[in-house]
Amino acid sequence: MTDQHEAQHETADCTPECPVARTAAIIEGKWTTLIVRELLPGTKRFGEMQKALPGISPKVLTERLRMLEDQGLVARTVHPCVPPKTEYTLTPLGLELRGVIQAMAEYGMRLGNR
Repeated sequence: MTDQHEAQHETADCTPECPVARTAAIIEGKWTTLIVRELLPGTKRFGEMQKALPGISPKVLTERLRMLEDQGLVARTVHPCVPPKTEYTLTPLGLELRGVIQAMAEYGMRLGNR
């Protein structure tokens, strides 16, 4: 099979059950991938992520973190103190996205400023 034929086969079978579609459904959107990128080095608090992601609203950050938590990619830990301290960490499943994020970064560098 040629590379072109394989590529056509892969895209022709992209139903909701296909692995690419399942992954895209989880990490789609500008903010979701950037949140994962920010959590790759380790645990962060909400405010740290908001500062690292200029332009994201608290509402969107909260929504995306909850979605990632529901998908089993992010773990949220609330420390009982005043004020409460909430930390977010990638789970082992979330850490598996490291290769995807790295591939996106490499592709983006190759694109340059097109």
